[in-house]
Amino acid sequence: MNIRCFQRRLSAVAPSSFPTPMASLQPPSRSETHFWYVIPDEINCTSLLNRYMEILTPCEKENVLTMAGDQLQKRALLARALVRTTIARYQTNCFVDPRSLKFRKNRYGKPELELQSDDDIQLRKIQFNISHTSSLIACGVTTNSPIGIDVEEKQRKTKNNMLAFVKRYFSPHEFKRLSSISDFEAQSQEFIKLWTLKEAYVKALGKGFSAAPFKTFTIRLSGGVKGCFELTEGLDSEASEIRVESLDDSKNLTSNWQFVLAELEGSHYAAICNVPLRLTAWKTIPFVEDKCASGTDAIVTIGGMVKHNVVA
Repeated sequence: MNIRCFQRRLSAVAPSSFPTPMASLQPPSRSETHFWYVIPDEINCTSLLNRYMEILTPCEKENVLTMAGDQLQKRALLARALVRTTIARYQTNCFVDPRSLKFRKNRYGKPELELQSDDDIQLRKIQFNISHTSSLIACGVTTNSPIGIDVEEKQRKTKNNMLAFVKRYFSPHEFKRLSSISDFEAQSQEFIKLWTLKEAYVKALGKGFSAAPFKTFTIRLSGGVKGCFELTEGLDSEASEIRVESLDDSKNLTSNWQFVLAELEGSHYAAICNVPLRLTAWKTIPFVEDKCASGTDAIVTIGGMVKHNVVA
């Protein structure tokens, strides 16, 4: 199934008691992943931020407003608004009001849709995951399969004793691989990429660091890459396969787990773990604009088995 990776400019922001409908979109098929992201620094319109606040629940509003500082409040608001407006796009016969969506957390704290008996049948199949930094917020969406995503800034500061941290919390294979890199900057970049992949995996399992310690599994490469996640030559390149090996619990592993590691906007690393995946990505300003990122320089595959959906 081909998904049209649309570009859409919606009507100008205006005061309204009802949210502007999102561009309607069929949910991803079993082999697809949709990836939406926002850049907080690009959203500064007060009336638009107020509209985002209107679609939150009272509890969500309270959580946002109790954050310390305007920037933290803004990022928390955008994260909740991105999730609600993204999921509201996936509809079949009627407009889904973002305000009507209900959420819960699983036993490990991963957010999930709390389904109602009268929910759209397509909406009931949706699974999602969210990740954010101070400068980028992302939401991944799948149908009937778990997903984990993580985004990290490429210039994220790493500790001077990074290898001591890796030796304590990562697998022996990963420690050996990172130790073999002599240049500190290159070593730091590989650490951030590896961290991003490991975060995506434990989130796909529906767990967190405490429930699935990083030391209990190894991220390995196979194919054309020697030791590092080097940039491939194109979006459809399959120069390297990223796979996971459990060191203590093989029941978490299936032959279907697939990873994508990508450079996003030239400033971030994004990792996606799903079963399996075909990727379509958009940069969005909810209620205002959607821009297709697939097939552009905004998202460049570093490693993993992935096909990008682009329809001319």
